[in-house]
Amino acid sequence: MTSHHVDIQVVPDPETTAPQLLGALYDRLHLALVQQRIEDIGASFPGYSTVPRTLGTVLRLHGSEATLRRFLQEDWLKGLRDHVRLTGINPVPEGAPQRTVHRRQFKTNAERLRRRRMRRKGETEQQAQQAIPQTVERRPNLPYLHLRSRSTGQPFCLFVALGPLADTPTPGTFNSHGLSSTSTVPWF
Repeated sequence: MTSHHVDIQVVPDPETTAPQLLGALYDRLHLALVQQRIEDIGASFPGYSTVPRTLGTVLRLHGSEATLRRFLQEDWLKGLRDHVRLTGINPVPEGAPQRTVHRRQFKTNAERLRRRRMRRKGETEQQAQQAIPQTVERRPNLPYLHLRSRSTGQPFCLFVALGPLADTPTPGTFNSHGLSSTSTVPWF
């Protein structure tokens, strides 16, 4: 139940930009959700915009008051406290619309896809080029976070998409990034 929320605003300084700080904050959130095995905290970005493409400077966490209180008692913000400002845990405004906030993945690099095909199918570079044309590349226009995979260490972009607005909430669980393509969070 996402009856309450807390806003965490990143505060950039001359050495660190807001997107870098938001990425670091989100990485910490992900790690804490995994370590604590929490599936009932959702995330949203009130400053979300596709033009200009940004997630803004605020990460909003949604959940029950008790869940958010327990989660915030853990020291998962260690090392970032000087760069963030937290609000208190507040109830969601009455009648707030609902929407999903979820990850979108894109096949964005034809060369990477060709190398993968060559490894998996034992094809030559020419065969892979014929099978995977340059037109498969997609240039997403969604805002994203720069993150690093905890399992492989590889950097990646986590593109964030919004579902349509709805009048009623759809309960459910959230993944280890606080996102879901089915469970909604209040959008205000």
